[in-house]
Amino acid sequence: MRLFADTRPLRYDNYRRLWLANIVTVIGAQMTVVAIPAQIYHITGSSGYVGLSGVFGLFPLIVFGLWGGSLADVIDRRKLLIFSTIGLIVASSLLALIAVMQLGNVWLLLSVFSLQQAFFGLNQPAKGALLPTIVPLELLPSANSLNMTVMTLGAVAGPIIGGALIPVVGYQMLYILDALFLATTLYAVMRLPALVPRKQPDTRSGFKGVIDGFRYLRTNTVVMVSLLVDVIAMVFGMPRSLFPQIATETFGGPPAGGIVFSLLFASMAAGSALAGIFSGWVSRVERQGLAVIIAILVWGTSMSLFGLSLEFASGFWTAALIVALLGLAIGGGADIISSAFRSTMLQEAASEDMRGRMQGVFIVVVAGGPRVADVLHGTVAEITSTTIASAGGGFLVILLVIACALIFPTFRRYRVERGGAAQSRTSVT
Repeated sequence: MRLFADTRPLRYDNYRRLWLANIVTVIGAQMTVVAIPAQIYHITGSSGYVGLSGVFGLFPLIVFGLWGGSLADVIDRRKLLIFSTIGLIVASSLLALIAVMQLGNVWLLLSVFSLQQAFFGLNQPAKGALLPTIVPLELLPSANSLNMTVMTLGAVAGPIIGGALIPVVGYQMLYILDALFLATTLYAVMRLPALVPRKQPDTRSGFKGVIDGFRYLRTNTVVMVSLLVDVIAMVFGMPRSLFPQIATETFGGPPAGGIVFSLLFASMAAGSALAGIFSGWVSRVERQGLAVIIAILVWGTSMSLFGLSLEFASGFWTAALIVALLGLAIGGGADIISSAFRSTMLQEAASEDMRGRMQGVFIVVVAGGPRVADVLHGTVAEITSTTIASAGGGFLVILLVIACALIFPTFRRYRVERGGAAQSRTSVT
């Protein structure tokens, strides 16, 4: 049984350039993920405002993610990637300018953040849809595994570097580095050939194309429920908007970053990275629906453990921090395993003419769910406490996912039977 990730996709030049560029691009993006909530909390001193960033990020992500998926099915995906990558570079440069000028206007910061998320929404569907055109279909699982491993490893390094650099060089340097790192992805994208999708005669763009995508999604119960359980896991179980407050108030860290703040962000990614590196066994799992359910139940349990550990920080600081980081790490590992199965389900279900729109829906769910969670957790923490917000969310994940498993037996029983080159699977309707 294969233990480590399959590196054969790296033999293909276009994939290898994008993969290598992602190594630094993900680090830059994760430093920005750390910098924005830290800067908002530094300006306002409120987790409520940090949570509000979820609203400003979610709306453009939904609109432009769905629109970007529709565009990716009708226009050259290479041109769409070039335009959106340049937009991301501009947005990071504007964030750096705000920090350099020391503009303490949280609404301006949130507005530029919205602009950044709009370009991110345009970018990701095309990026996800191009993968089957630059590597052989039989290597798609391996290519996805390599991408997820880079993302999670970058998510470990980015928060550690970013959180440590904020008190030393300020927020502006993190945004500048993000813009510079994005230039490597721009180079890799410009080296791609034309990526014009194979359209069906009735393929439509814009709002009508988005509606067609949702109609297509509605016919596939397995993919639909895989997205639903992910929404549940992220919305109720992702406590990242509380990290600045927890690092400062619970563990006594400085208000502008610090090592505990960095560790909170990095531990979840570290668990994901470790699980991704040793994920060779995933390809042998046949009961994929059940595997997703179990993985998300582990996620919910870990987030509950994380939240409950905060109650003991005042008397057992070191032990509480270790348990909190362990809970986040276990949750991160469960999340990447769930993501691996859900990505496989989506890629197997989507046809070429629908691939961009399915990726658009997927990106909205994956990236939008945590932003809703930012608002929810920030609001609940303002009313109650960080313990109730995080541990209570974990318990809700467990209850709601069990309910989904009972209501949708087709998903629970979904199986991929592997027999050499041939594969068969249960009905997905």
